[in-house]
Amino acid sequence: MKVHKEGYKTIFVTLSLAILFSLIALEIFNYTMWAWIAVALFVGFTIFILSFFRVPVRVANGSGTLVSAPADGKVVIVEEVEEPEYFKGKRIQVSVFMSFFNVHVNWFPLSGEVVHYKYHPGKYVAAFYPKSSEKNERTTIVIRNENGTEILTRQIAGLFARRVVCYAQKGKKVEAGGPEGFIKFGSRADIFLPLDAKLNVKVGDKVVGSESIIAEIK
Repeated sequence: MKVHKEGYKTIFVTLSLAILFSLIALEIFNYTMWAWIAVALFVGFTIFILSFFRVPVRVANGSGTLVSAPADGKVVIVEEVEEPEYFKGKRIQVSVFMSFFNVHVNWFPLSGEVVHYKYHPGKYVAAFYPKSSEKNERTTIVIRNENGTEILTRQIAGLFARRVVCYAQKGKKVEAGGPEGFIKFGSRADIFLPLDAKLNVKVGDKVVGSESIIAEIK
């Protein structure tokens, strides 16, 4: 299993503490059943942290016109909204909520050029609330395909997330399914599409990052 580089420090600290507390538990409980139960709990928590930072092997099904899911999770919003930051007009918003148990790697949803990038510091309200896209720590990335069509994708920190990592750079060429970044501990990914986009998902659908197709654009 490959581990994401953003998790190295967290995993090292977790593993060190798990070993320390396991040794203390064995000493306090004198190697009794309770000692081994405590050790099992520490080992289980360490495995959970490892799985959180795992990097799965994925097929990149997106392209310059096929918009793929930027993250693993559940579709919680599909609606026409006003996008005030970049487009300043109506777009179709598709939001994917990532729980603790989802992979938190983010993938670029479209092949093209990054024409806009901005990091926004902010609050940490629950990511499934609609207003989290305006109030929480987040990044805004706009990708333009070869036909000149633009989509906006946004990484949003959640209630427990405290760091959004993004690899996008303005002027950089990106490929659908390429590494966009990482969000630690519960978060959301939004995509804002043209009104004439052909949607392939609905609220409640579970999507797989890089593989599930969200929509087709021109």
